[in-house]
Amino acid sequence: MTETGFDTFDKDEEGAESFSRRLCREWAVQLLYQVDLNPPESQEIMFSDFRARTRAPGFAHEFTESLVRGVCTHRAEIDALITLCADRWDISRMAATDRNVIRLATYEILHCPEIPPAVSINEAVDIARDFTGSESGKFVNGVLDRILKESGRTVSPPATE
Repeated sequence: MTETGFDTFDKDEEGAESFSRRLCREWAVQLLYQVDLNPPESQEIMFSDFRARTRAPGFAHEFTESLVRGVCTHRAEIDALITLCADRWDISRMAATDRNVIRLATYEILHCPEIPPAVSINEAVDIARDFTGSESGKFVNGVLDRILKESGRTVSPPATE
């Protein structure tokens, strides 16, 4: 991460910035963490600050913001499903990073039919491992596996994003 708290895009061989949905998901988790632990007065101010601090194409900001808005809009539904599927875990006692990674992937599973569930789960597990360690990845995978079963969606192989 940079001193602003957000990574920027890497340059490819020709010097062009490359876009990664994975990076957008990482940004979304960071923003959801902020909303969870230190709610902003205004999401619009938070997003404006996010856009100012990240050097990225507009569609990357749009994708990131759509994920955060979606999680925030459906948070009660998402948290209820997480509570149902996280055996012996009170959602408020989960590590904040894990909780928000799971929220993001759950939103994608429930409300983003264009994203294969396997992609959402794999990305969430990788982000959890990168942000907090391998044990978090295992925990996130277990909860999301149950959420996928409860959702009624079928697993499809990960598509290249």
